[in-house]
Amino acid sequence: MLSLFPQILFLAPLSATILRIAAALVFAYVAWRQIAQRETIAQTRSPVVGSGMWIVWFSTLSEGVVALGLFLGLFTQLCALVGFIIALKYIVWGRRYPAEFPLTRTASLLLAAVTLSLVFTGAGAFAFDLPL
Repeated sequence: MLSLFPQILFLAPLSATILRIAAALVFAYVAWRQIAQRETIAQTRSPVVGSGMWIVWFSTLSEGVVALGLFLGLFTQLCALVGFIIALKYIVWGRRYPAEFPLTRTASLLLAAVTLSLVFTGAGAFAFDLPL
């Protein structure tokens, strides 16, 4: 099939970069929201891990590391894979615990799709990852 704008196909590596930065900003936003609501989250009892401030800090740290890795392009496929697992957690537990997971189910599904595509396509342009 013919491309509608063949002159701009040289910008294709930037598409993964845009997706990578957008996913990093979403993870940074969620980490920031969890820090802002840490008192409420610490008192909420989760069925598997219980309750406590350590849950907030562990979750914030893991999402922050994923956000930083995606933003800088360091270990992008690993960060995207961990981000995909976190996005699946948002999809499953989002309605039951809205303070911990501020994204809607649709936004979480889109985040899962973006992170999964980054696992397959790689970091894109302006990243520190090198293909082996």
